[in-house]
Formats: sequence, C-alpha cells, structure tokens
Amino acid sequence: MPASLDAIVMVVLHRPSDRVSNLRNVLACRSNMPIVIALEAEVMQPGVCYIGEPDRHLTLVDINLAHLVPGTANRLRNRTIDTLFNSLATHAGARTIGIVLSGALSDGSRGLAAIHAAKGLTMVLDPGHKPRGMQQNAIDYDGPISFIGTAEEIAGAISGAISDGVSSANAAP
Repeated sequence: MPASLDAIVMVVLHRPSDRVSNLRNVLACRSNMPIVIALEAEVMQPGVCYIGEPDRHLTLVDINLAHLVPGTANRLRNRTIDTLFNSLATHAGARTIGIVLSGALSDGSRGLAAIHAAKGLTMVLDPGHKPRGMQQNAIDYDGPISFIGTAEEIAGAISGAISDGVSSANAAP
C-alpha cells in the first residue's frame, strides 16, 4: 500500500497476551506506511497503520478514535478480528473496508458480516488450495464478500475504492 493512502489502517492478529510481539517490526520491514502501536483514545490519522499490543486489542470508537480492549489471560485471543470489525461496522459503517488475509478457525467471519450489513466493503485473500481456515469460513459465513483475490489484487481494490470515494476513511486488515 502506498504511504500516501488516504485511510486509517488497523491491523490485528491472534497472538498470546503474555508474549512479546514483533508485529510492529515485521510490518515496518515491508510497509511504506508508518507502523504505530495505538494508544488508548488516540486520534488516528490517515496514512498510518495502527496495531495493538498482545494484551490490548485494537478497536474503534467514534470515527477515528482508538480504543484498546484488555486482553490479559488471552481474553478475546481468537476473536480479535471480529472485535475490531464489529467496532468498525458500528462506528465507521460504509466507510469501512474489512479484509481477512489468513489464519485458522473462523475469526473475522462475523465481523465481515457486520461490515457488509453496514454497507462497507469486505475482502478476503483467495484461499486457493489451503486447508479450510479463516478465508473460506469468511467466504461461506453470511453475506457476500465484495472482493476475493491475491494480496496484490486486494491492494489495488483498496486503492481503487478509496480513490473512487467508495470508502474514504478506514481500511482494516
């Protein structure tokens, strides 16, 4: 994604709450955007990628305000994506792009359905021939997925949607 993307990007994943996270460093090696660990009640800015800490799950309150849900003792560990997506559907609605990239189980499925119901865009990395996991579960859950494709195709679809004004505030992988 370009550093000039006119969107707030929020990234969450499953990880134990009691382990050190290297997510910021991993993303910073591959991203043109600044990668920031969100602070409670932080006003998030377009062109920045926000993540939470392993024991503080990233969500949204209001249109651009970070909220960190305590996740100690692995609370919400396998529902971090649904938690974020549901908050996006509630507070950003049609301005949301929710994306499920990969993983096991079904986290993200319910949240994508909520984003779809709020008239936002939903995207899933093509699962190809991988064993059943989050991607296929999201595709099969409830409500059509707006776009299924490769990482490069998803990046293009996000850029196109934002430049077309379909979604101009929030992109949340």
